[in-house]
Amino acid sequence: MLSPNLINRSITILVKDPCSTPIIRLRQSRGFTLLELIIVMFLISLIFGISAVFFANSLPAGKFNATVRDIASSVRHARSLAQIKGEVQAVTINIEGKQYGIVGKELKSFPPNVLVKVIDPFSQEVVEGQYTFQFSPSGGCDGGTIVVWNAKRTVSILIDPVVGSTVVK
Repeated sequence: MLSPNLINRSITILVKDPCSTPIIRLRQSRGFTLLELIIVMFLISLIFGISAVFFANSLPAGKFNATVRDIASSVRHARSLAQIKGEVQAVTINIEGKQYGIVGKELKSFPPNVLVKVIDPFSQEVVEGQYTFQFSPSGGCDGGTIVVWNAKRTVSILIDPVVGSTVVK
């Protein structure tokens, strides 16, 4: 049985008015229990674990999208250089070496899981070797399509033969 001193310490009885029933309030706790702290730490680690998996899965997709944007940007830049300088500019795609870029400038590499092919309007698909798009000073190009793909996605970069504009689909 509990001693009266222990009961008096843990329960406070407040009476608002003599006609009403007494309100019993337990003494406020002064901190968290060990069990509460363990549960909170478990939930935080679970959230971090799930978010780490999510971000790890989105990293290859981000590299793929960045590569597609960079190829399209290189094509647009070569077209602009041809118009500004008044001389032919070229973009080369080395399929076997997995590199691309503007001729005369530093070539960039494809990520390891990204594959590429070029569809030439005259000679069908080019899946090996090197292919070069040439832009005339008027901004026109011989045209074609650059197809970039990985295990999950395929994207086409269309180059208009008349005006040399690029469209990513």
